[in-house]
Amino acid sequence: MRRRSGQGGKTGTAGTDSVEAVLDELYTTPPSDFVSRREERAAAARTDGRKEDARLIHAARRPTLAAWAANLLARSEPEESRRFLELGQSLREAHRTLDAAGLRELSAQRRRIVTALSRQAAHLADEAGHRLSQGAQREVESTLSAVLADRDAADRWSGGRLEAALTPPSEFPSDTSPAAPATPAPAPREEPAGTGAKDELAERRRKRQEDLDRAEQEAERAAERLRDAQARQADAETLLRRTDGEHDRAREAVASAEDELRTAREDLDRTGRERRDAEEAARTARKAATGAEREARTAARRVDRLVARAGQRGTAD
Repeated sequence: MRRRSGQGGKTGTAGTDSVEAVLDELYTTPPSDFVSRREERAAAARTDGRKEDARLIHAARRPTLAAWAANLLARSEPEESRRFLELGQSLREAHRTLDAAGLRELSAQRRRIVTALSRQAAHLADEAGHRLSQGAQREVESTLSAVLADRDAADRWSGGRLEAALTPPSEFPSDTSPAAPATPAPAPREEPAGTGAKDELAERRRKRQEDLDRAEQEAERAAERLRDAQARQADAETLLRRTDGEHDRAREAVASAEDELRTAREDLDRTGRERRDAEEAARTARKAATGAEREARTAARRVDRLVARAGQRGTAD
């Protein structure tokens, strides 16, 4: 069987991968490398001018170690994963119809396969350099049990992007045992031939139908509670992604404002230097003008004196 690398091998350049390809890569990247890889991929999308892609990539949440191992299992073992999903569908159908024989057979398969696949997930994690603790392996088993018990959990796991371990619904039996034998009916009273047997059969059928109705009602209530919880979780995650996006935009606005402030300060420093140079030139020019004025006045007075002297000589002659 061909396996994909647990290190999240790249399929293209950082700037050209689609968001879906990047997210697929991230959720098979070991959690210790997740944040740095996510920021690298988001920065590449930002550099490419794909701001919305960068926002979606940055909104990805780092998975727990158990969720990462479950993602790795789903993507690295596609054939086993497909058969496991089919087993879950069969088990849910048997549980819905209260098929005791089918439940016994499928339950035995469930125990074997959950154990085997959780060990396989631990092996894949170990190959990628991250050994699962006992607690993490139990979370993987819990996730696999949830996949068998609940269709939405199966869909989420098959997508390969779990962020946290899944928990099976409490209403789904953790272990299915053979149906208990019915309580012996009391000895029938003397009735016309065949009447007692028919009534007993009808009563058993009525009781089975009542049991089935109650089981279906409880299953529907459990499914409704699960849908409500998942809706609340989806709302919370949407709010988190939106606030993350707003935070990113605010951070970009601050960075842009800081760039503008830095440019304005540089302009202020430059114009300050130019103003000081102009003031110095003005002072020098004023001094030169003052000196020229003094020289002009002195020259004018000298001319006046010379003219006066020339006039006096002319009179004397």
